[in-house]
Amino acid sequence: MDLVIKNGTIITAIDTYIADIGIEDGKISVIGKDIIDPLSRVIDAKGKYIIPGALDAHTHLQMPFGGTVSSDNYEAGTRAAACGGVTTVFDFAIQQKGDGIIQTAQNRDKLCAPNACVDYAFHVAITDLTPKVLEEFQSAVDYGIPSFKVFMVYKKEGLMVDDAVLCKALKKSSETGAMISVHAENADLIDSRIEEYLSEGKTSAWYHYLSRPEFVEAEADKRAIHWAKSFNAPLYIVHLANKEGMDEVKKARSEGYEIYAETCPQYLNFNSDVYKREDGRNFVCSPPIKGQESQDALWEGIKTGDIATIATDHCPFQSYEKDWGKDDFTKIPNGCMGVENMYPYMLSEANKGRLSFNKVVELCSSNPAKIFGCAPAKGTIAPGSDADIVIYDPEKEVTITKENMHSNVDHTIWEGTKIKGYPVMTLSRGKIVFENGEFKGEPGWGKLLKRKGRKVR
Repeated sequence: MDLVIKNGTIITAIDTYIADIGIEDGKISVIGKDIIDPLSRVIDAKGKYIIPGALDAHTHLQMPFGGTVSSDNYEAGTRAAACGGVTTVFDFAIQQKGDGIIQTAQNRDKLCAPNACVDYAFHVAITDLTPKVLEEFQSAVDYGIPSFKVFMVYKKEGLMVDDAVLCKALKKSSETGAMISVHAENADLIDSRIEEYLSEGKTSAWYHYLSRPEFVEAEADKRAIHWAKSFNAPLYIVHLANKEGMDEVKKARSEGYEIYAETCPQYLNFNSDVYKREDGRNFVCSPPIKGQESQDALWEGIKTGDIATIATDHCPFQSYEKDWGKDDFTKIPNGCMGVENMYPYMLSEANKGRLSFNKVVELCSSNPAKIFGCAPAKGTIAPGSDADIVIYDPEKEVTITKENMHSNVDHTIWEGTKIKGYPVMTLSRGKIVFENGEFKGEPGWGKLLKRKGRKVR
């Protein structure tokens, strides 16, 4: 064996127990008591928790948007991921007009492959659903890219699809084993409200929230769920942030429909009051952070199992770029950081007793692995699985600052947040990529994951 981790408490989505872990050739080779191999490096994890690496199923690295490009390129974003216990990132490859699905992913991989410090996968965001692209769904699934995203917003940016396109994608997904995810907001209502506020001289970050409040997101959630139910197709709602949408997800799931909801740490930790702050533009993301009632509903959705995953929508921009909108909220690049903060924040909440550690592993690791076709290689600690492992010290306390993060962005919305318990080591396929606050990985280590499609009903 190459490495033995001894005496730690192993926590998966369903189990908690003390055992040793043997690692060989990037895989977990054995789990048991008193593993001894005189040729192996030994890590003593007594008093610490051993958990599977997280999968962040929603990041936008090196993404052109809002007149600039998100500040974390593939090296910086995956470096930050490793330092936060995330061992797999899913990035969005945006289809250009005339390009195919596989072509879109391959073009993006040329940027990612030389630079990724942890493993990665792509969702392809479909913006030009021609008959040829529709027929490519099956070959894309067979190729190992079975998840596609559609935007119900960003009409002016050329990303939005209409309901007819959404329905075509849902119908074809149900026939091919693909998974459709949606960014659900009502674009026409947003544009109308923006025009109204600007005409009244209401231009602060607060009006970013008011231009797309709870009911604007909820309507699109309901519409997307209605179409998924109509075509008996699975649906994954990204970055759900509102109570009414949460209620609709619960209802559909109680009726037996395969509806998955993702939410993000920023929606769980902050509320819409952040947009009244002097630095409120740093929190501008879409959908915006909502009111306290919505935050409470999301935590209840975690408790009931109606929130399936936690992801970040990691899409940071530099503070000077955010400042472009200090006098006009429509000029603020949309996006916040989070890939390094997700697992520590959720584990800290477990350490405080808000939810179990098993539930955190389920939300951040095992569920995204299962939903997006990475299991059992990812998302658990078991013989034969990849040795994507986080060693977590429940006693270590960290206050988040820009200086102790590992991203390329010059600020963090998490500044000053106190975290109870923290990862002290991250292994990616058996390689130590983070240890005691220091990044130890290397660009090019990460591999593209080819994933399994869903079983066709």
